[in-house]
Amino acid sequence: MAAALSARIAHTSFRLPSIDHILLIELAYAIIVAGVCLRIIHDTRNTAKTLAYLLLVIFVPLAGMAVYFTVGINYRKRKLYDHKLSDDEHLRRRMEERIIAVSRTLVEERAEVAPARGLVRLLLRDGRSGLTGDNAVRLLINGEEKFPALLQALEEAQHHIHMEYYIIERGVIAGRIRDVLMRKARAGVQVRLIHDDYGSRSIRGKWLRELRTSGAEVFPFNRVRLVPFANRLNYRNHRKLVVVDGCRAFVGGINISDRYINDGNSDGLYWRDTHLMIEGSAARRLQHLFLADWNFCAGQQVEPAPALFPPPDPAAHGGESVQVAASGPDSPAPMIMLSLVRAITMAREEVLITTPYFIPGEAILEALRVAALGGVRVRILVPERSDSRLVDAAAHSYFNEMLEAGVEIHLYQRGFIHAKTLLVDGHVAIVGTANMDQRSFELNFEVNAVVYSAKLGAQLRAQFLSDLAYAEPIDPARWEARPLFKQLPERLARLASPLL
Repeated sequence: MAAALSARIAHTSFRLPSIDHILLIELAYAIIVAGVCLRIIHDTRNTAKTLAYLLLVIFVPLAGMAVYFTVGINYRKRKLYDHKLSDDEHLRRRMEERIIAVSRTLVEERAEVAPARGLVRLLLRDGRSGLTGDNAVRLLINGEEKFPALLQALEEAQHHIHMEYYIIERGVIAGRIRDVLMRKARAGVQVRLIHDDYGSRSIRGKWLRELRTSGAEVFPFNRVRLVPFANRLNYRNHRKLVVVDGCRAFVGGINISDRYINDGNSDGLYWRDTHLMIEGSAARRLQHLFLADWNFCAGQQVEPAPALFPPPDPAAHGGESVQVAASGPDSPAPMIMLSLVRAITMAREEVLITTPYFIPGEAILEALRVAALGGVRVRILVPERSDSRLVDAAAHSYFNEMLEAGVEIHLYQRGFIHAKTLLVDGHVAIVGTANMDQRSFELNFEVNAVVYSAKLGAQLRAQFLSDLAYAEPIDPARWEARPLFKQLPERLARLASPLL
């Protein structure tokens, strides 16, 4: 038996691929890699990002191609947002003439705006965001201040509630907000909610069904069918935006989640964040932004009716000057990044930046270096440790250049600082949803409020100094003297920074 089995094995023919077959496989593989590289070169506008994807595909071919086709395809080129773009233009045309006229008048009349006229004109010309001058702006620190103000505004809604959030997470605060929305919808208030389908994946199912049953309209942004295999995770709606009755709005870094309330009942991590409540004509611009997003998500054509854009009442609000900077994969230009660069370059005395993720890209990196070398005091506050080690490593790789130019960097240690703010010379304040990284500048839908106000500037500066009490400044000499085994991984992580 054993002899017969051995004889059969000996006579078994194992066919190996011939040399010709191997050459054909190698040729096909080379053609595929070359084709992917050509597509990267054609589709990717950012040079650093192009090189990063090319290196990834060439040196880690299969994994590199998987990464590119998962998160790297430029959907702007793929015409994904054509319908949204046309809706944006349709809404803008009805408002543009009046926006330009009012903005020019305010630039000339407002003393606090005059030093920043270059920034105003940039947003007006390329972002088509008019300057408004009849706003009351309230600074909201952390969820402890944001959520009571939001709940009160929702309770006072008479005609409509428009909301869009990147993260809505099941919990106490999300439940309270949903209860108000359901009660208002049953009372006849028009409730429209956009939730990012990836960031808000925890509310799928019953949570949303009950909200829809009450009469609220709810749509996901850029629906994700299978979350583990989603191929558009980089093209998300990162906005946190609420508009109530067309005259009161909320914008900033705080999502709907219990983690933003530091009451000891969550995971114990202190969460520092910043939000704004704006009452006045700037809410109309945020309304326009919401409707463009809504028409894209819902496939509807909601028109800018008078009830959605009520006439401004300066006596009922205030006199703060506000513009809105918005951008995303549907934008002709990365307007948020450009507005940050313009704000930094016009600084004469001081720049204060708070951001959870610092991967600035060359334009902002050079703007900060030039400002610091020119005598402007530049201070940057970032978390000592964020929620991504790779992002932290990439961020650290930029610190040497910043420190050498005289930029002061502080590492926040109390918890996680998630605020996204920039203050220039105490009177130009930018608060919103955009982090200082490439994901916010090019890949996600973001919105910032630009407020020309010494009052808000003083409040933000006081908060910045208060946060510094919980931060450790980086000593330039000690940072530069760190051992190679710490610096080398950061340099490697920087190679991936255009993709983060």
